[in-house]
Amino acid sequence: MRVYVYVDGFNLYYRALKGTQYKWLNLQKLSEELLRPQDQLESIRYFTARVSSRAGDPDAPRRQQILFSALSTLPSLRLHYGKFLSKTKRRPVVGSNPRQFVEIHDTEEKGSDVNLAVHLVNDGWHGRYDLALLLSQDTDLIEPVRIVTSELGLKVGLVWLDGGQPNAELKNVASFVRHVRKSHLARSQFPDPLVASNGRTIRKPKGW
Repeated sequence: MRVYVYVDGFNLYYRALKGTQYKWLNLQKLSEELLRPQDQLESIRYFTARVSSRAGDPDAPRRQQILFSALSTLPSLRLHYGKFLSKTKRRPVVGSNPRQFVEIHDTEEKGSDVNLAVHLVNDGWHGRYDLALLLSQDTDLIEPVRIVTSELGLKVGLVWLDGGQPNAELKNVASFVRHVRKSHLARSQFPDPLVASNGRTIRKPKGW
């Protein structure tokens, strides 16, 4: 089967990678871990947004850019960018006088789920894949997955990331479910250092 892989970058990070030693993740190797030997990996679409510096973590954009540089060495991978919004919000303090508020620094990623849904349906409509492998637990994707499986007659494999039970509605519209294991992540790491085809050396960020 011709396979396209769709990765919700923030969903993958928060569901499977945060707090682990597996952030230096080669998505092509991970995809191959999750596919059968006879499947043909055609393309990986990675949906994300450029983060901004946060209080207590001003180095986040630099670490993210190093990962993007590593991912860009994969010939089958294409990066798709949404937006990372940073703003100040007022929120009530828990258990206090209802008139007492505090200002918080809030960040929000926008656009990746919509971009992923559009490309999933559009690629399917154009007949670019026989199987779409979806690395996301976002239930906003239920309807586009249903369209691909029910109306286009193509297969969508749901890859569940956090080790828990898949959402029932998302599972019901998918063709099958596979789970990401720590062993998959461990076998799917980039080398450190990574040498790109142009001779450039890319080193894993410290702490990863």
